[in-house]
Amino acid sequence: MSARITFDSTTVNAPDALALAQFYAVITGGTAAGDAHWAAVSGPDGRLAFQQVEDFRAPDWPVDSVPTQLHLDFHVDDLEATAARVLAAGARQFDAQPNADHCLVFADPVGHPFCLSTWALDELFDAVRGAS
Repeated sequence: MSARITFDSTTVNAPDALALAQFYAVITGGTAAGDAHWAAVSGPDGRLAFQQVEDFRAPDWPVDSVPTQLHLDFHVDDLEATAARVLAAGARQFDAQPNADHCLVFADPVGHPFCLSTWALDELFDAVRGAS
């Protein structure tokens, strides 16, 4: 028996798990499977799961009257082209855009914030380390 722990996936609350998995499958080129209660999207860069919650309340970013408990970041090469793609799939772009030079913030169809960024995770870590 091993005590090793590895990342597997992140599970996000949703009013309909499969519907939200299908949205993320469309924007990432992945495949959605499951049902309204639990579903996942798998793609070439990872997996994301969704669970239905009866009393789902969408986050209210940036106001936070209903706090955002997580948001997803996606690395992209072309902000304009990928913004058009996620909007066509049903995302909504927020008015508040604190890092619009390299990152755009959207809400998925049920209100979870997510970012499209031209900065890869290593660049974000470098920027944070440089600021401290």
